[in-house]
Amino acid sequence: MAVLPPLPYGVIDLHVHIQPWEQLRPAVRARMESRPDAAELAALMHRPTEVLARMDRAGIERIGMINYVSPDLMGFTPEVNDFAAAIASAAPERLIAFGSVHPRFTADPAAEVVRLRDLGIRALKVHPPHQLFAANAYLADLPALAAVYEGAQTLGLPVMIHTGTSVFPGARNRFADPMAADDVAVDFPRLTLILAHAGRPLYMETAVFLARRHANVYLDVSGIPPKRLLTYLPRLPEIAGKVLWGTDWPDPGVRGLGENLAELRALGLPGDLERQILRGNACRIFGWAD
Repeated sequence: MAVLPPLPYGVIDLHVHIQPWEQLRPAVRARMESRPDAAELAALMHRPTEVLARMDRAGIERIGMINYVSPDLMGFTPEVNDFAAAIASAAPERLIAFGSVHPRFTADPAAEVVRLRDLGIRALKVHPPHQLFAANAYLADLPALAAVYEGAQTLGLPVMIHTGTSVFPGARNRFADPMAADDVAVDFPRLTLILAHAGRPLYMETAVFLARRHANVYLDVSGIPPKRLLTYLPRLPEIAGKVLWGTDWPDPGVRGLGENLAELRALGLPGDLERQILRGNACRIFGWAD
């Protein structure tokens, strides 16, 4: 791969997992420990200074630190919110904490959304295959989920919804279809929604449809091998204004922050579209200077 010149702007990687690995259930941790650098990464999760150093080496200005509550499947308890806020406090302008309100494990979801905002959480994550409910479950057996969306809408917190399949032990992929987010976009029209992974690999046309249909719906391309991005998303140039960069690092299939960024840049996208994806769209969503 040819060496590309540095970009004249800072990149925003909105999907990075800085999480407390000590909470992981054994089968889940075993999958993460398939990486040869697993021991180093487990320690890195508690060392924001080292995270920032890695970002600097990769040319990354900000990262979205994705955390969510899933005690029964992944092992993550509600304390992940406090973990994320504490790590982000080391550099809140660069480490953007995503937290979670799980309606089944929260007595007062509306109050918890407010608490998380006050704690320093900047966006929420909903993970249907790992939290074991559909994104629109408030229409059926989980009415408390509506309070999470309503609270985020009122406070201006974006909500990232995992879309697409998961291979982690116990994941329920019947909840992976992004079409459930169509109801959320209709019912909460002032809520910014980010469809993580753009529905990969089975539901990408649906994800693109939703991004084109709804002004408040965006896609992130994390977890998609950058070399295959235009194969998975051939309409990417059409919807570049709705696409956010993310790597999903340190998922075992992701080499690194800088490596994935280099592969994306090697696609040769027009410079204005590349900048929208790597920076501009995230700045617009979060109100940052571009």
